[in-house]
Amino acid sequence: MTWQWIGLIAFSLTLLPAGLAMAADRIPRRLRAKLTPVRPRGWALLLIYATAPVNAVPRLADAAPGITLACTAAGGALAVAGCLLLGFATHRRQRQAVATPR
Repeated sequence: MTWQWIGLIAFSLTLLPAGLAMAADRIPRRLRAKLTPVRPRGWALLLIYATAPVNAVPRLADAAPGITLACTAAGGALAVAGCLLLGFATHRRQRQAVATPR
């Protein structure tokens, strides 16, 4: 039970603010060149963050094993969706960087 609280707090303090800032297109100018598709990366971080509460809250509430299993599967699907979105955004950026002449 302690590990769920630790994970939930750690993800809430790291991924949530970064994901919200990037999804709102609020990042420092010095980082903008490295994180070119800012909004898709922000949404990807929020999807990856959503895995923590979806996984931890049913366990902390001492839910039935079926509900816990369903929430674990949903959390895994959210994590995979976030990773895919991040991968597509990065791939699109790399492809556009090669296609544009200097």
